[in-house]
This record gives sequence, C-alpha cells and structure tokens, in this order.
Amino acid sequence: MRRYLTTTLAWVLLPLFLTALPTSLHAAEEPAKGGEQVDMAAMMAKAQEFTQPGEKHKLLERFLGVWDTEFKITAPGMDMPPTQGVATITWLFPGRWLQSHGEGSFMGMAVKSLYLLGYDNFKQSYVSMNIGTIDTAMLTAEGDLDPNGKALVSYGTLDEYLTGEHDKMVKTIWRFISADEMLFEIYDLPIGENNNQVIEMRYKRRKTAPEGGAR
Repeated sequence: MRRYLTTTLAWVLLPLFLTALPTSLHAAEEPAKGGEQVDMAAMMAKAQEFTQPGEKHKLLERFLGVWDTEFKITAPGMDMPPTQGVATITWLFPGRWLQSHGEGSFMGMAVKSLYLLGYDNFKQSYVSMNIGTIDTAMLTAEGDLDPNGKALVSYGTLDEYLTGEHDKMVKTIWRFISADEMLFEIYDLPIGENNNQVIEMRYKRRKTAPEGGAR
C-alpha cells in the first residue's frame, strides 16, 4: 500500500493535482494490509519536503539573462579558432527549472541547443540535460557545488560515435567568475588525469541598452 501511494505522489504534482484523484484518496483512507493505517497528512508533509523549491534552487537565478558566448575546443592536438554565439536563459518552470536556448556554429555549421538545469531535492544534486542539432544524443549529468560555492561540478556519460565508445565518463564544471561572467568546461575523463579538458564555453552577460537608445 505504501509503495502504491509513493508511486502515485511521484507522478502527480502534489499537492496541486492530489485533490483531483478521489480514487487514490479513498484508497489512502482505507486500512492497509495487516491493519496498518496510512497517515496521509504525514505523507503529504514529507512530499512537500521533496517537491517544493528550496535554498538550493536559488543558485539557478544567477543563470537568468541573455549571454554572449565563445565556444572553444581545448582537446589536445585540436587547434581551432573559437566561435561566437548567444544563449538565452529563462525559467521553464519558475523557481524550479531553467531552460537555455543556445545558438552558435561548429565547423561552419549553424548549431542550436537546449539545456535544462534544476535541483532534485531527493537526489540532493543539480541535474541537467542537453540536446542539440549537432547530433541525436541526449546528454545528462548531475552534481553539486564545490565547498566555496564558486563552481558547479557534475558528472555524466556520453557515447563517442566516431570511435564506437559507449558511456564514457565526463565531468562538467560551471565556474562563476562574477555576476556577469561564467565559464562552462567539459572534461573527457578516460583521456587521463591530466590535460583532459576538451571544451570551454565562456558566457558574458549581454548588457541592455538604456531606454531611448545609446546617447
């Protein structure tokens, strides 16, 4: 019975939709097997702990805005000029999930990307997802802030289709240089302990022009 209720609460947005499920509520009021009574109020209180934004979500606010980006491949032996782009970061769901729509270029091709970032209260980790027009893969990662709060370090996997490698471990780091500048780095961990950074993207906040235009 407890497992059934936990699964139900995970798929509905408690408490917003809970009242729309009279069947589930009725079942919750019935005694569980063995005479055990489910404490619905306690379960709802526990669900609030994991489903409502908290202190960790406040970090997401620093990403909001329009950013000019500079993309650079830093992998050993690959000397390529950096390319320019733009990233527009807004709330997907206010206070919960960010969405970053990026536009740029790679080897002469126009590229668009979608990056989602949020904080999972139950995992106690920041979680992210990235997709784009450069391939058909979905990249996911999860991690946390470093002790001084100046970097968000995450780990995930990717498939290297040019070499046939699956689930290569990668590390990503968001470095918060200032309120108006960030650095995003990707590290290919199987390369080795040293010189394993392969991508760097610098973000600089785009300043809005004064009202009435520049003077």
